[in-house]
Amino acid sequence: MTAAPLPQATILGYPRIGRRRELKRAVESFWAGRISEPELQQTAAQLRAATRARLVELGLPAAGAAVPESFSFYDQVLDATLAVGAIPSRFGAPTGSDLDTYFRLARGDAEHQPLEMTKWFDTNYHYSVPEIDGETGFAANATALVEQFREAQEQGIETRPVLVGPVTYLLLAKASDAAADGFDPIDRLDDLVGVYAALLEALAAAGVSWVQLDEPALVSDSLRVTREETLGLVERAYAVLGGAGTRPRILIAAPYGNSAAALTRLGALPVEAVHADLVRGSLPDAALADGSLAQAFAGTQLVAGVVDGRNIWRTDLRGAFAQLTQLTDAGIATVVGTSNNLQHVPHDVRDETKLEGRLRSWLAFADQKVEQVAILARGLAEGAAAIEPELAEVDRVLADRDAAPGVHSDPIRARVAASGDDDRTRVTEEDRRAAQQDLGIPHLATTTIGSFPQTPEIRKARAAFVRGEIDEAAYEGFLREEIASVIRLQEEIGLDVLVHGEAERNDMVQYFAELLDGFAVTEHGWVQSYGSRATRPSILWGDVSRPAPMTVRWSEYAQSLTDRPVKGMLTGPVTILAWSFVRDDQPLSDTAAQVALALRDEIEDLVDAGITIVQVDEPALRELLPLDRDRQAAYLDWSVGAFRLATGGARAGVQIHTHLCYSEFGEIIDAVDGLDADVTSIEAARSRMDVVQPLGDHGYSRGIGPGVYDIHSPRVPGVDEQTELIRIAAARIPGEQLWVNPDCGLKTRGYDETVASLTNLVLAAKAVRAEA
Repeated sequence: MTAAPLPQATILGYPRIGRRRELKRAVESFWAGRISEPELQQTAAQLRAATRARLVELGLPAAGAAVPESFSFYDQVLDATLAVGAIPSRFGAPTGSDLDTYFRLARGDAEHQPLEMTKWFDTNYHYSVPEIDGETGFAANATALVEQFREAQEQGIETRPVLVGPVTYLLLAKASDAAADGFDPIDRLDDLVGVYAALLEALAAAGVSWVQLDEPALVSDSLRVTREETLGLVERAYAVLGGAGTRPRILIAAPYGNSAAALTRLGALPVEAVHADLVRGSLPDAALADGSLAQAFAGTQLVAGVVDGRNIWRTDLRGAFAQLTQLTDAGIATVVGTSNNLQHVPHDVRDETKLEGRLRSWLAFADQKVEQVAILARGLAEGAAAIEPELAEVDRVLADRDAAPGVHSDPIRARVAASGDDDRTRVTEEDRRAAQQDLGIPHLATTTIGSFPQTPEIRKARAAFVRGEIDEAAYEGFLREEIASVIRLQEEIGLDVLVHGEAERNDMVQYFAELLDGFAVTEHGWVQSYGSRATRPSILWGDVSRPAPMTVRWSEYAQSLTDRPVKGMLTGPVTILAWSFVRDDQPLSDTAAQVALALRDEIEDLVDAGITIVQVDEPALRELLPLDRDRQAAYLDWSVGAFRLATGGARAGVQIHTHLCYSEFGEIIDAVDGLDADVTSIEAARSRMDVVQPLGDHGYSRGIGPGVYDIHSPRVPGVDEQTELIRIAAARIPGEQLWVNPDCGLKTRGYDETVASLTNLVLAAKAVRAEA
């Protein structure tokens, strides 16, 4: 541990999918058998080299481990699973390469369900949930970490390997099906810490000077233990790791929330650096004032995360510099950093040549955030005067943003202010149930979540229309043919409630963003959601309103083709916020209410057009739940209120559906109930219906559709498999409430697997109906 301290500028991580999604294309080509593993590895190595070079070009030092080695083929938690050898026994003995094993865990195969996925803290990123039991055999595997470090050495850049820390890893894990009753993965902490010590020893032997261990569990109240207990576990783990004789220097990172209450104790750990998120968190003012924070950090660096890694607005550099100065004035060795890994933002705003110039000037993507870190570090090194021109420029930009037309609209704000409880309340559940009998929907009704496969033909037609190669009439004719085909297919399969397939939609949020005032969309602003899946979050920059109907003509046309009910499909206000980059200059609750009123108008128009079932998707409801318990009640109040404001005007005979996915919903079951939707579909296949237990215990009284078909895997679940899942659900949920559906939309799947899986779904539903 003779390595030098960290330089004064660093980041916690950088986007890994490639500036033009090169990794996505390479990984999917590998899965499809079009390229070999060496070819995939070569593409990945080229992307890593380009990232390192770019970070140095933007201002991070090439020496001193300022550049993080944060690449992943799929998911950083899955990376940790391979690094500690925690392969669930249900997958059998590993065969093939590490990469083969890795992707088998992520995607499953014909015999094995993949690892469950859920949201990474309060982000839209999904991770692969480790499965741990008392017999899980841990074994250190530092191969990938060492190889990537050596790649960087050959490039002339010293990097810092990044790995999810042992406490967070186990608190994000679930007990495997083979675990004994009452087992909790955190029970294996001491065993796992020994493996991390072996990993650190292997890294030190390879010449690694610094390693970053991410412990965001420190900022969350939503895990299985309290924050105080988490801090105790971290102290226990790092007393061992910090005391190891042969290891690199350790940076513990605590992104995504407020670690202020723990910071003094973290500074006292036997590690060389601690990171604090100072965007979503704060400094412990009392400990700063009385000198106890400086005393705890004597000999330890504090990486101050003052540049926001979650949103795309330019950082208030003057405010951030004031925070940094407060730390250095207190005698604390301070490093300028980002609040979290930059994987949650796009690469470079300079690529967005089609964005309006004024709006673009307000933005900072990953590259700009690295530049901001470098500017602030230069200010610490040379004094505030050295960066005054940059500070003044940001002051000007922030003032311009506040004064720009469309940012504030008095009529929109007046309508939000005038909405009240009556606007958020429908007639009673009993009255709605009686009125909806006329819809003629059977028990164990079958449906899908909304989207059907976005085929290459759909994407080509959309691209041709955008480029002007076909006119609007030709494009709309193509879409009508696609919708008609999807309706015919669903009738042939035998589904009870149909959808139009969403062929006209590029993305479930972007589609609406392009039709609502107050939004802008990017051309290259891709952000990883999970694995090879990337989205382009829209930019919500101003007050929101709906200038014209958005979905009515497509839903009305689809309904004209069939006697079966066709759902109108909308994305809910919370999800539109969660999957966009949202303005940070007013409360989220105000912005959500604006979006909700726009959707309320859309629902009214859909119903007037003859649509009797409207689905308002809220898959992100749990995602935005604050990590601080004392902020959760207020969030649930306004988020549920926004949904009810959107749907509260629907008459009794209109059936309102919603959809929730890939989050732990047990702890917010009251809020799910509070949405007052007539039918709620929810992800459940990978977890084998875990969600039905809390729903049944809660006494949930309205329609519920726990998913029986995992659409995030290419597997085709058989009739028996889906029948078993329906039976598990039916044991807890009365049959008259139960719906049968996939976990999520089918946009990313191919038609062959979709038809086979949905055919099996309908057969499974019929089998269970016959047993009633």
